[in-house]
Amino acid sequence: MTLTIDITEGGAPYEQVRTQISEQARTGVLPVGYRLPTVRALAESLGLAPNTVAKAYRALESDGVIETRGRNGTYVAAAGAAAERELAAAAQAYVERARRLGFGEEAVSGAVGEAVRAVFGEG
Repeated sequence: MTLTIDITEGGAPYEQVRTQISEQARTGVLPVGYRLPTVRALAESLGLAPNTVAKAYRALESDGVIETRGRNGTYVAAAGAAAERELAAAAQAYVERARRLGFGEEAVSGAVGEAVRAVFGEG
């Protein structure tokens, strides 16, 4: 596992850790079942405070990317299909809520497009 933290322009360090581990797990660079370093070990290797790495691990666990097995360690979870199901459920809930608020298909699609551009920086 290789992580790079850019403290000058890369955003919050915990978010960089979270994003990089998530991306590596999603693309298979970190395979399902891969044992992650302990919070302390990763913090030391990256020059970060342990609480920073712990915050990233908590976010990743909440996202279903990793799972903590107590004293046995932290592992990459089998989240591919689960993550896709969660995405579909979130999209479904959004569309249902927008419809209850009285918005039509075009307005809902436009709002999603704007949100995607805002988050991913696509113009």
